[in-house]
Amino acid sequence: MERTFWQKLEGTTEQVLAQLKRLVEEGNVRRVVVKQKGRTVAEFPLTAGVIGGVIAPVAAAIGALTALITGCSIEVEKIVTEPASTPVP
Repeated sequence: MERTFWQKLEGTTEQVLAQLKRLVEEGNVRRVVVKQKGRTVAEFPLTAGVIGGVIAPVAAAIGALTALITGCSIEVEKIVTEPASTPVP
């Protein structure tokens, strides 16, 4: 069973990018949204199995946006697969 939830990344641009890269390497990120004052400024969908070379341009774009726009936040949509519960006999 898969569950979807959102995680807000906070910190300096470098810290946010490091967190983002770590999450993408874990392989459970579906999409990244950059918001400013609650309004979506940019959205980057990521497909399953994305590799480090593919995330580099997305990370560069997110880094540039967070450096240029004040008061922005980064939100990551994650997928978590939960083990199926087995019935107790």
